[in-house]
Amino acid sequence: MEQLRTIGRELAMGSQGGWGQSKEFLDLVKSIGEARSKAEEDRIIVRELEYLKRRLADPDVPRRKMKELLLRLVYAEMLGHDASFGHIHAVKMTHDESLPLKRTGYLAVALFIDERHDLVILVVNTIQKDLRSDNYLVVCAALTAASRLIGEEAIPAVLPQVVDLLAHPKEAVRKKAVMALHRFYQRSPSSVSHLVSNFRKKLCDNDPGVMGATLCPLYDLVLEDPNAYKDLVVSFVNILKQVAERRLPTSYDYHQMPAPFIQIKLLKILAVLGSGDKQASGHMYTVLGDIFRKGDSASNIGNAILYECICCISCIFPNSKMLDAAAETTSKFLKSDSHNLKYMGIDALGRLIKINPDIAEEHQLAVIDCLEDPDDTLKRKTFELLYKMTKSTNIEVIVDRMIEYMISITDHHYKAEIASRCVELAEQFAPSNQWFIQTMNKVFEHAGDLVNIRVAHNLMRLIAEGFGEEDEGADSQLRSSAVDSYLRILGEPKLPSSFLQIICWVLGEYGTSDGKHPASYIIGKLCDVAEAHPTDDTVRGYAISAILKIFAFEIAVGRKTTMLPEFQSLVDELSASHSTDLQQRAYEVQALLGLDKQAVGSVMPLDASCEDIEVDRNLSFLNSYVQQALEKGAAPYIPESERSGAVSVGNYRAQDQHDTSAHALRFEAYELPKPSVPTATSQASVYLPTTDLVPVPEPSYYKEDHQIGRSQPSGSAPSGEFGAKLRLDGVQKKWGRESYTSSSTPSSSTSSQQAANGASSSDGGAPISSQARESSYGSKKQQATEVSAEKQRLAASLFGSAAKADRKAHAGRRAAKESSSTEKVTVANAAPQPAKEQVVPAVPPPDLMDLGEPVPSSAPSADPFSQLDGLLGPASASPVVSATSAPSASNTPDLMSIFSDDTGTTSGSAEPAVGAQKGATAKKGHSLQDALQKDATARQVGVTPTGNNPNLFKDLLG
Repeated sequence: MEQLRTIGRELAMGSQGGWGQSKEFLDLVKSIGEARSKAEEDRIIVRELEYLKRRLADPDVPRRKMKELLLRLVYAEMLGHDASFGHIHAVKMTHDESLPLKRTGYLAVALFIDERHDLVILVVNTIQKDLRSDNYLVVCAALTAASRLIGEEAIPAVLPQVVDLLAHPKEAVRKKAVMALHRFYQRSPSSVSHLVSNFRKKLCDNDPGVMGATLCPLYDLVLEDPNAYKDLVVSFVNILKQVAERRLPTSYDYHQMPAPFIQIKLLKILAVLGSGDKQASGHMYTVLGDIFRKGDSASNIGNAILYECICCISCIFPNSKMLDAAAETTSKFLKSDSHNLKYMGIDALGRLIKINPDIAEEHQLAVIDCLEDPDDTLKRKTFELLYKMTKSTNIEVIVDRMIEYMISITDHHYKAEIASRCVELAEQFAPSNQWFIQTMNKVFEHAGDLVNIRVAHNLMRLIAEGFGEEDEGADSQLRSSAVDSYLRILGEPKLPSSFLQIICWVLGEYGTSDGKHPASYIIGKLCDVAEAHPTDDTVRGYAISAILKIFAFEIAVGRKTTMLPEFQSLVDELSASHSTDLQQRAYEVQALLGLDKQAVGSVMPLDASCEDIEVDRNLSFLNSYVQQALEKGAAPYIPESERSGAVSVGNYRAQDQHDTSAHALRFEAYELPKPSVPTATSQASVYLPTTDLVPVPEPSYYKEDHQIGRSQPSGSAPSGEFGAKLRLDGVQKKWGRESYTSSSTPSSSTSSQQAANGASSSDGGAPISSQARESSYGSKKQQATEVSAEKQRLAASLFGSAAKADRKAHAGRRAAKESSSTEKVTVANAAPQPAKEQVVPAVPPPDLMDLGEPVPSSAPSADPFSQLDGLLGPASASPVVSATSAPSASNTPDLMSIFSDDTGTTSGSAEPAVGAQKGATAKKGHSLQDALQKDATARQVGVTPTGNNPNLFKDLLG
């Protein structure tokens, strides 16, 4: 409000200095700036619009006065009021011969309407005429309006003239022509696809403004097809080198930085062209190093260029020197007192750890400080970084922190995002089933119904299946702990609906199985849940079904059941409910109480939640009935597609819409069906007794859905339209006792990783040592305040730096032990030994970043930036070394051990197909299809059973 008043005072002062506007317009601006409420502002604008309607209807308004009226109209519409009655007057003003009036008309039209407006057709002819004008200012105004108003249908009308203006002698016209052509390409790529070569030509324009404008369309083209513009890498590097060396006029400087926006756009283009291309990235290292050395971190625009350099380095083929320079700049960002620079540092660190995870360990205390910062935006960005760094060793600390933050925020959108991330991390890295259940309880308790319902179904399936092994005691202990925790949670108010459904289901299945809690106590708790949620039919349905299971369990074991008064009143209430589902459940409970022990065992079998349901899709049990009917002379069934004169639903609707007057009854007789061709024997042979399993949809609540092809062995599913899917799709093996521990020892993996890192750093050419950065960072922290012991423990939990020295020492001892054992074996082998199989050394996997593109032997194509050749001196070829080395195939942890049986039988063993025999009862245990489903589910959450997976941060931070 104070700014509006200042603007009003300045405009009022400008009326005395010759602004050229009347006192009425300046009073309008002043009154709006001094308005104390929105209602007062609306009254002023409504009064002004009524005045403008009367004045614009006057045919004798002078042209200069009409210009002021249009400006006042623009002012009113920018404040949110309808001024459509004046749009035609703006279109008329574009036809004026006076340059100030014409530019005012184009400005008003561009603000009033868009390319879909009906009045655009009246402006196209004016734009065509002005594009041929001799006054370059008129041409610039027409090009600006064309970029805003010309739609896809009108592009062919002005496109030839815009292309001709690319060779205009005025640089301002050429620049606006490039911008207009870019906008045409964005709206209709097919209309301008044959003219993209003009952007290559304009890259060599003598004016830096035209060249800078050409970078925007080239960036869009490079994003679509990077390979088509690989030949421009040298040209882009030369341009960036000239800009960094201040070859451009000083008029392009901003805060003493040479053309910073051109530099940023060039860095974005180079990041796309150098992604995965070692040869193209080799041309960029020199100029990127120069920008790092000349970068000015004292201004915001200088920090922006440095940040874009880090983004470029994280995208192109990695180089050790460039990574060290990027890590040093990131360290400066994190040590800054500005929250904006810390935010950039956290984002840059998240990009660099994908290439070299050890970089994050150097800044662990700075990350902890950002995690505890009161700035909410910085804290959210830090949680995103921790989400990328999560592994099995720090999962508990990170998820606990995320849940604490989720409880403290009120933004439902971000709370749902944090909850989904907690669920995803818990399912992927959970150390035990107990921890997973406790974590899910916290998420459901505090995130409420924001969590996807499929998470609740998976949690119930996990509790039902347990560890998936033969240890029934561990499964019983797991279920008993879940029952105890849920009985304790029921005392808390305002539990979400999805969480109450889980609680009711678990109490109904396992509430009285261990004998710790009497049935009357559990039934009373469930009745309280149903009475506390009278409007939630789903929760009440789960509660009454849980009570039904408890009564069935008590009757099956021969215990005496007592009818509680609150339960009787609940059944009476639900029997008269408007919901037919609740009525049916209430009647089922009453009917169950009148059955004997044997009947209850048949209707409600004990612990049958894990049993597969067999479904006969062909309804084979009706074959005898169909055969008897055919023998008695009944007409065989004719499929709808084979019936004569059958009209599809779409044709019937079209006919009904066409004949709108045919609302009377139709008395035409039905057509007789054609005689049946197949005999009764062939008809009966169609109905074969086959069984199948219920298709269960896959979980789809992950933030990124990974579609993985699933291979189905022959005979595992019947021939039908839908494939067979197990109802229990392998959740228990995801968090079994083996957890996510690899088959190899930690010392071997650590030593191999250290060897790989050592090789990469030695080839880099004297990189900056991490110990120097650690000492400088430590000295600065000692000068400020001493780090608390709590932060050190938290950092050790997140980054695992406490045990790194022990692991290195253990690896050294093991290497010495292996060397001594090797000498003993050599002495022992002096005697003649039988021939042994020759051990072939494992070939390391190929580098994922090296695409292996052949280097062209012929001369390169013509460079459109040829006049700039020679400005860049001959650069010495620096070795390019990957920052990370793939581990050897021999040390690759075999995650398929998670899916193996206790007896050593893997998923590849021959087992009878599920559902292959009629009436075969599925039982809880291991099968081929079960193993396949577990494997597919594990792949969906990001775990690849065999081989290397670059998406996992394996051995992160040691």
